[in-house]
Amino acid sequence: MTPAVIAEQVSVIYGQGETAVYALNAVDIQVDPGEMLALMGPSGSGKTTLLMVLGGLMRPTLGEVRVQGRAIRDLSEMERSSLRLGLMGFVFQSYNLFPALTALENVQLALELKGRPLTEAATLLSQVGLAGRLRGYPAQLSGGEKQRVAIARALAGDPGILLADEPTAALDTTHGMAVVELLRRIAHEQGRAIVIVTHDPRVGQMADRLVTIADGRIC
Repeated sequence: MTPAVIAEQVSVIYGQGETAVYALNAVDIQVDPGEMLALMGPSGSGKTTLLMVLGGLMRPTLGEVRVQGRAIRDLSEMERSSLRLGLMGFVFQSYNLFPALTALENVQLALELKGRPLTEAATLLSQVGLAGRLRGYPAQLSGGEKQRVAIARALAGDPGILLADEPTAALDTTHGMAVVELLRRIAHEQGRAIVIVTHDPRVGQMADRLVTIADGRIC
């Protein structure tokens, strides 16, 4: 089985010489299809930086990232953007929904960008339990519902990799754990690789694997 994403001796360095700061320091990590991995650590430990590197949103100073076997560090911005569009979905704690669009329209927009039939939007929202909220605007949805719309949007185009940055931070315990359970089910039933950056130890307990990072290093 080809790993979904691998980081090999990845470092992100700001500055030079004695003043150099390592946001990531020789990090090795692998995530496989069908696995939900939780990435935990204190604020400033490098969690979000690693997520951005894995997602091709940031180029590492040293090391290599391979997405489904393809090295991406030296790809052009356009090539990395195309790779993200085709192979990855992103979920953020702030939802990033368009307030003037309904739940259905938010997902349809992602499908349009990926050249997929807009009719898939209703199916995706149904998969996350929102079949009855298609016409709801973000202001009319609960935090848990908005996060599920964001997950449905991230699933548009059938990406093999989902990267989630603190997806439960803005939610209460009940809604937060429901979102994590949904992500775990998606990983197991659909064979997607999911990486969740989190401060919440309960998320770590629900993950297939917990990786801790501190001072830019995997512990």
